[in-house]
Amino acid sequence: MGRSSLLGRTLRSLHCSFVIVEQYYYIALDVLSLSFPLAASFERRLFFRSKWPGLFLGTLVMAVIFLAWDVAFTSLGVWGFNPRYVIGVYFLGMPIEEWLFFLFIPYSCMFLYEVMRHFVIKEVLGQVARPLSFMIIVLLIVVGVLNWDRLYTTITFISTALLLAYHLSISKAEWLGRFYVGYAISLVPFLLVNGILTGWLLPEPIVWYNDNENLGLRINTIPIEDPVYLMMMMLIILPFYERYAKRDITHAR
Repeated sequence: MGRSSLLGRTLRSLHCSFVIVEQYYYIALDVLSLSFPLAASFERRLFFRSKWPGLFLGTLVMAVIFLAWDVAFTSLGVWGFNPRYVIGVYFLGMPIEEWLFFLFIPYSCMFLYEVMRHFVIKEVLGQVARPLSFMIIVLLIVVGVLNWDRLYTTITFISTALLLAYHLSISKAEWLGRFYVGYAISLVPFLLVNGILTGWLLPEPIVWYNDNENLGLRINTIPIEDPVYLMMMMLIILPFYERYAKRDITHAR
């Protein structure tokens, strides 16, 4: 009887410890996503730190837009967060981990963009950037309009299309070719992190989605809309980032 009681207490203790560890899953993903890019930011060839002014300004603009959007969509039940995997600190209805996501993930993506920018000097997609952009704009608008009743799909697709159209036709961004290469590279770690957030390798998703508000199409566990919002995120940050990066090149000369 004593051994059985001891075993029961041990199992309960192990269960409680496991539950406590689970609460750190989302914040651990945030920190791990940032750790290597931040540590490598002082590498002499890239010297990513010198790009911080443009990166931080662009991230601030993006975060104001995306976090307001995130708060609204959370309150409307477009998506939500599993209390099993967060530490329990909330602000405006969202866990602190979600706020950190929109600071740490852009940093990591832009670090990868700078690595690409440094080592891939040739404009690989320069010649096809404009027609490719036009096709993406048309596709996003068509899908967004045809799914007007799906809030996440409509707002994500149409907003991204309009922003891309602005860069293509009004600002006439010279960096669109580089952007597509950097975006493709950033998709790899982004899909890995978002895959875990949406339930890949876990018993339950950290972030759940209401499929009535999206297309219901998934890349593994990730809604197809998520890679589109990554595109929009980078398209907001890049004009600020490229402006400062161009200054660095000019001063270096």
